[in-house]
Amino acid sequence: MNAPTPPWGGRFQETPDALLRRFSESVSFDRRLYRHDIRGSIAHATMLREAGLLSAEEEEEIVSGLRAIEEEIATGVFRWSTDWEDLHMNIERALITRTPAGAKLHTGRSRNDQIATALRLWLKEEIDSDREAVRALQRALVDWAERDCDVLLPGYTHLQRAQPVLLAHHLLAYVEMLSRDSDRLFESRRRTDVLPLGSGALAGSTLPLDRRRVAELLDFSDVAHNSMDAVSDRDFVVEYLSALALLGVHLSRFAEDLILWSTSEFGFVSLPEAFTTGSSLMPQKKNPDSLELVRGKAARLSGNLLSLLVLLKGLPLTYNRDLQEDKEPLFDSADTILGCLRILAALIPGIVVHRDRCEQAASDPGLLATDLVDWLVEHGMPFREAHHAVGRLIAFSESKNVPLSRLSAEEIAPVHPDLPEAWPLLWNPRAALERRQTEGSCRPTFVRKEIERWRRELHSEAS
Repeated sequence: MNAPTPPWGGRFQETPDALLRRFSESVSFDRRLYRHDIRGSIAHATMLREAGLLSAEEEEEIVSGLRAIEEEIATGVFRWSTDWEDLHMNIERALITRTPAGAKLHTGRSRNDQIATALRLWLKEEIDSDREAVRALQRALVDWAERDCDVLLPGYTHLQRAQPVLLAHHLLAYVEMLSRDSDRLFESRRRTDVLPLGSGALAGSTLPLDRRRVAELLDFSDVAHNSMDAVSDRDFVVEYLSALALLGVHLSRFAEDLILWSTSEFGFVSLPEAFTTGSSLMPQKKNPDSLELVRGKAARLSGNLLSLLVLLKGLPLTYNRDLQEDKEPLFDSADTILGCLRILAALIPGIVVHRDRCEQAASDPGLLATDLVDWLVEHGMPFREAHHAVGRLIAFSESKNVPLSRLSAEEIAPVHPDLPEAWPLLWNPRAALERRQTEGSCRPTFVRKEIERWRRELHSEAS
């Protein structure tokens, strides 16, 4: 059995202090990149053999050894050691104990370009998983919109009742947000899809390394064009965390809507019991804990983004050990967002909508005050004058403690002589929605077309 040289190299006469080894190790968290590190090493070995730097036999021994190590890691029998600092040295140590050829694998590369490569390989896969989870949530929202496409409820501004809308229109707003999130992830993946390997520690190599061949073997669309940038670039991680932070904000807003709607004060929906919890003291409680956690985890996603931005802001070129600290916030955000997406997609089908309560709230005459302004505008009154006149009617109705729709003909006639005849027809919220003319509005025919459009689009993406 071969004895691998220590990771700190021949320059040092003393071994690192045990306290430093514990403080500086990263293998406890970067080992989740083992598949991607091994994949990169196999591609590197293939290129070294093609460049004449390894024999065919040596390449075969290296690949066979790496495959065996990968299997041991996957089955949990591989022995990780913090004495060997990181993922890369642990795998290289294990490989060298299997074959002398393992000592040649690191030819022409540095852990600086090695970790950047493994991280990019991992992140490309992660983004693909994220985007599929986003699509699954979008499909759940579209299903819900279709299931309750005729339900009316108030739309809100400033958390005050504003105008009547269809529940489906409200839900499709989140489908739109998620679509932008998916687009941002796609763009992030495009910039992640660049190979750093072959950049060495920072200045490239004097050896005849074929970086384009490695890119081909690892399915990268391009190679990094500047070796100094390649080993120190973490923009792709920042972009990913930024996309997740904004996605988390959107999920938090959706969770907040559901939390509000499920309260006794709103009473628009009931949440499935399987995604709620009880109280340790109050037996009547049905708490929306899953939604509150989604809302809370948005702060965590934003915090991880800020952590990396602050980490990077003072680093000189090129690689600095500070960059080791990019992985824990990255891994945490990746795990967190998938958990949030999956719990929401699973929760939505069990939501029960209380149609009568929604309809009652949407029938508040005040929600159609803007429609009354529009009617006056259509009958020749300048908008500002119409807005002021309707405001006076509202104040008058409130002073009399009478709903706006129940003011008498004598009370409304001074506003416009034709208003009393039209008055009874202005207070049907469904008719008000049918009067919507602008593209993108909540007119029922428009909303149904949007449901159909999203159904087609999400189906084509899934196929």
